Amino acid sequence: MTTSPTEALDTERLLDYIQSRLGGVSGPLRLEQFTVGQSNPTFRVTASNGWRCVLRKKPAGFLLPSAHAVEREFRVITALHAVGFPVACPILLCEDAAVIGTPFYLMEFVEGRGLWDQALPGMPPSERHAIWDELNNVIARLHALDFRALGLTDYGKTGNYLERQIGRWSRQYRSTDSDRIDAMDRLIEWLPHNIPPGDETTVVHGDFRLDNVIFHPTEARVLAVLDWELSTLGDPMADFAYLATSWHMPTSIFPSIAGLDHLALGIPAERQFVEAYCRRRNRPVIEPAVWNYYIAFNLFRIAAIAHGVGRRAQDGNASNPAAAEVGRKAGPIARVALSLVEQMARGSVTT
Repeated sequence: MTTSPTEALDTERLLDYIQSRLGGVSGPLRLEQFTVGQSNPTFRVTASNGWRCVLRKKPAGFLLPSAHAVEREFRVITALHAVGFPVACPILLCEDAAVIGTPFYLMEFVEGRGLWDQALPGMPPSERHAIWDELNNVIARLHALDFRALGLTDYGKTGNYLERQIGRWSRQYRSTDSDRIDAMDRLIEWLPHNIPPGDETTVVHGDFRLDNVIFHPTEARVLAVLDWELSTLGDPMADFAYLATSWHMPTSIFPSIAGLDHLALGIPAERQFVEAYCRRRNRPVIEPAVWNYYIAFNLFRIAAIAHGVGRRAQDGNASNPAAAEVGRKAGPIARVALSLVEQMARGSVTT
């Protein structure tokens, strides 16, 4: 953690606001910024009387359309917490930008393990397997929830999710004046014309991965799923396939499990992981060619997000000091996606 000069906040004004809404909080406040992550600036807030929480806000400066909607994050974690899904308890939403410069919300600080390296070094194979199986279990639980019963009927559109997502990330990619990427342009041309049939709608997280959850300190149990910025209503298989890009993303681009000896490590093989999810959802196992489409789509989406992160670095309003490096990975990620597309075109898909 650190306190970033670009995100220094008026702690006295924040304290006044919290006291007026909650009471029982003594100043001064100490703010420490989490430097992991590329999205909404996030801080641990500690009061002099020991009270603490997490503050998550929109970044300052230029924002891409529809990005950084902390109000939506607060809404979805409120709905999910009410039915016992593992999220941090929501505390307070402030939509008044005058308080600290942008809208923000407060949620509980969850004590536990944040795991970054997907190979889970230092763990025995049985624990690695349990960690990955718990990720599979939690995302299947999310997709089993009835968004209507959660009061989230208007949280997003139903139907045509892949078409809308491809359009969204294509526009976002094209909205920046950064260098064009040939693989991205080719994916933008191919993906919308080859969308597979089927269009189930559930709540989707949009960024569900190992380092966006907090695990119990000693158990392979998720205590809280974090970072709901990209959540909406959508295709659950697309959401699950995002998690499974870990089997495809080269370790030279991002920390992943691609190319590792999964059996020796205790990490499930990709097909086993897919079958476990389908079993939990009581649905047929997805065909390999369709599955690879979902993987290619997600890699395209990740590349578009990385491209946007690079744009924020150029504009000087990125929340992570490594943002420029993330932006440079957009091209290599897009090329991995394009290689899957080319395999599909040749009819040589194996998963």
